Amino acid sequence: MIALLLSDRCTACQRCIAVCPRNVFDPGPAVPVIARPEDCQTCFACELYCQADALYVEPTVDRLVPVDEDAVRASGLLGVYRRDSGWDEWQDDPRYPNQHWRMGEVFARGQADQQARQAARAPSLSATPSRPWPDEGIPS
Repeated sequence: MIALLLSDRCTACQRCIAVCPRNVFDPGPAVPVIARPEDCQTCFACELYCQADALYVEPTVDRLVPVDEDAVRASGLLGVYRRDSGWDEWQDDPRYPNQHWRMGEVFARGQADQQARQAARAPSLSATPSRPWPDEGIPS
């Protein structure tokens, strides 16, 4: 479920409003507003399209819960889903204008990267939450 929009990072590009399939965001006076968080289906589309890493989707909840903004900032999770999924991998290559159909392969690479990072972490960091990655049923 969408948990945070960090206004100091947001560029007001409005992409989150455009891509959200559940109309969770409303335009705000400066940056978008999370108007209907309970409607979020946790699809991560807003986070994938946010190149400013201003959004945090909490993957492990199905209801609105308080999230500590400082803890999220310190966790290193901002933008991880977009980067690990390879979302921007081909953005500057004109040969590949749309690679979304290959997301199964990209998710598998992201999962392998995440597992390698977790294996390399110090024991004191093992309590840091990690993102779930789809590993079954995605056509490649």
